[in-house]
Amino acid sequence: MTSTFDRVLFSTGKDDWETPPELWAELNREFAFSWDVAANSQNYKGERGCYYGPRSEYGEDALVIPWGPFVSACWCNPPYSRGLQGKFIQKAAAERLNGITTVMLLPARTDTKAFHQHIWNHREHKPRPGVEVRFLPGRLTFVGAPASAPFPSMIVVFRGAR
Repeated sequence: MTSTFDRVLFSTGKDDWETPPELWAELNREFAFSWDVAANSQNYKGERGCYYGPRSEYGEDALVIPWGPFVSACWCNPPYSRGLQGKFIQKAAAERLNGITTVMLLPARTDTKAFHQHIWNHREHKPRPGVEVRFLPGRLTFVGAPASAPFPSMIVVFRGAR
């Protein structure tokens, strides 16, 4: 039987679950993010309001806007709906080749096409070049969620190649 939270989190009804602030702060200390590339005016991370998404003065569709060149690192907690997440992973992998480092919060779904095409080299049993995978312990509780997520999470770092 599927819980209400499962139905909400895996539906297309809500695609803007906000990153837990303590997780973002820890990663921001390490990477000094200058952009949030999958946000809105209510949930963007960072102090300057530099985000791509609905109602952003910088651009609403991060999938078509270049993420550089004046960027130190991008934070990305992409929409989790089917299709969109894979497109953000593909975009981060492409931006890595343009010198942009992107740190992504993702469900630890190692069975997806995007995981194997852009993150993991299954022939060598390790991440693809320039990619780092950090599996998080336990289950995250997103801001405003009634309970912890029904899946484990991972941080994927696409390090910009210069």
